Amino acid sequence: MTHRYNITGMTCGGCVAKVKSSILKLGDVLSADVKQDAPQATITMQKHIPLATLQDAISHGGKYTIAEADAAMSHHVAADDTTATGNSYYPIFLIFGYIAGITLIIQAVMPQFSFMMWMQHFMAGFFLVFSFFKLLNLSGFAEGYSTYDIIAKRIKGYGYIYPFIELGLGIALLTGFQPLLTNIITVVVMAVSTIGVTQSLLKKTPFQCACLGTIIKLPLSKVTLFEDVLMVVMGVIMIGLLA
Repeated sequence: MTHRYNITGMTCGGCVAKVKSSILKLGDVLSADVKQDAPQATITMQKHIPLATLQDAISHGGKYTIAEADAAMSHHVAADDTTATGNSYYPIFLIFGYIAGITLIIQAVMPQFSFMMWMQHFMAGFFLVFSFFKLLNLSGFAEGYSTYDIIAKRIKGYGYIYPFIELGLGIALLTGFQPLLTNIITVVVMAVSTIGVTQSLLKKTPFQCACLGTIIKLPLSKVTLFEDVLMVVMGVIMIGLLA
């Protein structure tokens, strides 16, 4: 059975992650989709869970309150969810298109096209853009990232450091600083990220992807996995070309 609830008190992506994590810890919950902009939670459960139990669960994460959504609101949100599902990946595809297009133009005006330089600039653009969005709300990103990354789950500070790692990699790739070392670090960092995403996808745990921070909301999905794997593959190719 699936029920919708109104939730108050959520102010950022970190709040969303806390509420979702608290709900998912309840034994009879199969899945939970929490949205800040509604703000609502759609919970699928094996059997009905009393509202008081849900309230007690989310209260451990902060000053949040939960109430049953009325039928009209549920219908409205259901319609919005359908639209969001179709459009949710548009920002990330647009970003990838911009980065790929600009880096291709850079190579197009060069005397000779260099696949290696294109990859290096593409990876630089990827890290610079994605770190920018994460740094817009560093604490929110750290909270969201800790819900599925294998290191951030154990070391909270890693979520605060990670955007700066991406920023550093972006600058290093853009300037050509220690390319072999930079690509080795890239492969290691993104491989670790891939593990966390893969584990969450295999468990079918509904999380919000933190790849673009909390400003642009994306579901954790195969698209997230593709991003990480792409950077790993590009890094490995670069290492092979540089070695």
